[in-house]
Amino acid sequence: MNIIKDKITLEEMKIIAIDIKDIRFPTSLRSDGSDAMHTDPDYSCAYVTIRTNDNIEGYGLTFTLGRGTEIIVVACKALSKLVLGCNVQDIFDDFGSFWRKLTSETQLRWLGPEKGVIHLATSAIVNALWDLWARIEKKPLWKLLVDLSPEQLISTIDFRYTSDALSKDEAIEMLRSELAMRDSRESCLLRDGLPAYTTQVGWLGYGDEEVRALCAKFLDLKFEAFKTKVGLSTEADEHRCQLIREVIGYERMLMLDANQVWDVDEAIDRMRTLAKFRPIWIEEPTSPDDVLGHARIARELRPLGIGIASGEMCPNRVVFKQMLQAEALDYCQIDSARIGGVNEILAVYLMAKKFNVPICPHAGGIGLCEMVQHLQMWDFISLHGSKEKRFIEYVDQQHQHFENPVIIKDACYMPPSMPGYSTKLTDSCLRNYAYPNGKEWQRMFKEGTYPAPSD
Repeated sequence: MNIIKDKITLEEMKIIAIDIKDIRFPTSLRSDGSDAMHTDPDYSCAYVTIRTNDNIEGYGLTFTLGRGTEIIVVACKALSKLVLGCNVQDIFDDFGSFWRKLTSETQLRWLGPEKGVIHLATSAIVNALWDLWARIEKKPLWKLLVDLSPEQLISTIDFRYTSDALSKDEAIEMLRSELAMRDSRESCLLRDGLPAYTTQVGWLGYGDEEVRALCAKFLDLKFEAFKTKVGLSTEADEHRCQLIREVIGYERMLMLDANQVWDVDEAIDRMRTLAKFRPIWIEEPTSPDDVLGHARIARELRPLGIGIASGEMCPNRVVFKQMLQAEALDYCQIDSARIGGVNEILAVYLMAKKFNVPICPHAGGIGLCEMVQHLQMWDFISLHGSKEKRFIEYVDQQHQHFENPVIIKDACYMPPSMPGYSTKLTDSCLRNYAYPNGKEWQRMFKEGTYPAPSD
């Protein structure tokens, strides 16, 4: 990797500064993103900028819902001390070991380990490092991942705690076995993209007329798969499903998402009632940590043609491993900012391949669509080579704040061509939505549109 740059070599490139910002959008004002568990989300993120001594920067983020983002920012600052001053080539030449260094700092690890706030902060920093690497190589992240040799890619993954389910040698062989198909799959991706489904029609805070209008809008955009939130009363859930089916018909796919609100027995009972609407999956039917609960729900609902989808709140690769081993998932949903960044997500993709479970990434929020598209595109080219039962979630909001927003064509994600992980926010976004001093926040506080912070 000794690539000569205009000013210095990669061997000489060091990380000299890390900036962390609290960025928030007042999405609760319109009920955007609302579900049975999270009724008033303000889509937000902790936003990390990594600067090098060659004026190349990397940008990363982790998604939040407003209150509490300041806690993630503090955690990012604590972890950034492990990254400042590091040599860039040393990180990327042995990224798996560096990832373990971040997640195994002897005192900070106690705050997880490898879960919760500290892991969300890890994700923001690791995502910024991958964006930096892709920008150095002048490639979009999906292409950087595709072009790595099997050995190089596997060297970025920490196999601790998962080697009993998938060994390093098995993972390398998986990638080697697909090498001959990479060029043809890449051509297919560039031509057709990857299929999307939309959740934009299904926020629980939306009224009937808005739901109907949004369904019609996305039908016009050629979407064939729609998701709605459930988890209120049985009557409300039936009403919402009936409403959407009346507009999209029964020839198209319907997904349901309970966002964790049910107990295990309740989830089974409620979904037996909703089975008449022929959903292909119920997402997060119970606690995201309940492996055996998911497995039992899956056994009960599969005879009804309903699969189990989960993973957006799965805290790390270890719980994913157990979900897969227990046959608790029919659709595996990684989140680009929930577990520890790209390195750990790659481990989940490889395990899902071994257990023959399709991955349908969770997206929406701030930057999740922008990021997960890269991961699913690498998966299509280098690992699975199939679009069957694989969709990327799409939510039609906040994309305008990114320098390289997603491109949707005929209900498909089209591959980004710009270098990086598509994570860089625009300068105007940072000026307007940095919390609480951004221009838009100050305006809303002054006008009384949004309550000012009490402290």
